[in-house]
Amino acid sequence: MGKDAYDAVVVGSGPNGLAAAITLQREGLSVLLIEGNDTIGGGMRSAELTLPGFISDVCSAIHPMAAASPFFSSLPLEEYGLEWIDPPVLAAHPFDDGSAAVLKKDIQGTASLLGFDQENYLRLIAPIVKNWPQLVKDVLGPLGVPAHPFAMAKFGLQALQPASNIINKFNTPAAKGLFAGMAAHAVLPLNKWSTAAIGLVLLANGHLKGWPLPKGGSQQLANALGSYFTAIGGTIQTGWRINSLKELPAAKAVLFDVGTKQLLSIAGKELNPFYRYRLKNYRYGMGVFKVDWALDGPVPFSAPKCREAGTVHIGGTWQEIARSEYLAATGKLSSEPFVLLAQQSLFDTGRAPAGKQVLWGYCHVPNGSMADRTVAIEKQVERFAPGFRDRIISRHTINTMQLEKYNPNYIGGDINGGMMNIGQLFARPVLKFSPYSTGAKGIYICSASTPPGGGVHGMCGYHAARRALADIWQK
Repeated sequence: MGKDAYDAVVVGSGPNGLAAAITLQREGLSVLLIEGNDTIGGGMRSAELTLPGFISDVCSAIHPMAAASPFFSSLPLEEYGLEWIDPPVLAAHPFDDGSAAVLKKDIQGTASLLGFDQENYLRLIAPIVKNWPQLVKDVLGPLGVPAHPFAMAKFGLQALQPASNIINKFNTPAAKGLFAGMAAHAVLPLNKWSTAAIGLVLLANGHLKGWPLPKGGSQQLANALGSYFTAIGGTIQTGWRINSLKELPAAKAVLFDVGTKQLLSIAGKELNPFYRYRLKNYRYGMGVFKVDWALDGPVPFSAPKCREAGTVHIGGTWQEIARSEYLAATGKLSSEPFVLLAQQSLFDTGRAPAGKQVLWGYCHVPNGSMADRTVAIEKQVERFAPGFRDRIISRHTINTMQLEKYNPNYIGGDINGGMMNIGQLFARPVLKFSPYSTGAKGIYICSASTPPGGGVHGMCGYHAARRALADIWQK
């Protein structure tokens, strides 16, 4: 590769790498974005994984945090081909009796279906929805002095609790199951501190921005970000996997949208010993086992509302979900795993041939597990959708280590970029004033291993880029 000089180089084109590159380029700098694969996107890629004509999302499928992202919302992505689709039911949680709890964009509509817990739900979620404009920049940013301390303190008292504490305040199986499914996105046992935060944020943002999916696949979000970046003067180089700092062009700043393991491998010699030691002790959480299906028709859920949902949480009672997550976190496998499903082609008909469907799903497994969970996952879906297995035309599976090979940031199949427990919620990858600075001049980390952590929102990259701007160009 040539040694052209740039103001900044960003390594990795996931949502955070793209956000960092755009943030720097918008400041009038010259920015090179480097991607090891042939296509940009990281967790925002789509492909024909099962059969030709069936477009599956490789990792992320539904994007509540992308819709809620202050940074993405500031970009004219619709002008670059992005079109959001909002399912009529954002998420559904079926039960064995044929009923389902549902998340709708309308908060009253959601609460009204929770029976005796209607007022409990409104008391919990309505204040967060109301205060979210004041909370969003602090919740989706590094630890610091909050702009609105009273609102943040009130949110924090709830969010830092174990999800099980919140669940036990509800009376009905519907409300308990609905919140458990949301909190399980934390990829932690539900009795761990801070797991309530994920459930609260996902529910509140559902009522504010929905849980949309990009028309044509998650790749379209990546393409829109990439097109906007090049339109404002940025440069993208794909198919170039960086193994050493020596391979990079000269630049005042290098921002790495990579995990801690990759940062150590590429730039470890430039980092001080204490920082290297802390990176080596960074903890990764549960992995995922994922299945994509090509189906000969929609999933035949017993609960009608599940047939209208973009996302379906398969887990039964909250106790079943809690047990499944606990077992995976302690190195074991549940016979009835908690399964996350996305039904994109119900609402985006271009994803599959006429009359057919694509289905996306995964369960949590021990980090690095090589176990094949296909039978257990399909048995869980069949439990709430009798006849599901008869509709399977083809399937594609990927275990934790195959996922890491596909994207080296997913260490042991951890798609969150590291465990999001109370110790690493803000102190990621290490506890310091600026978690994006590595201590080495001009070297920054901007991946999901920094605050606010995993999810397609781009805020890790945005904050890292602002840190680099302040350090180098705004002194």
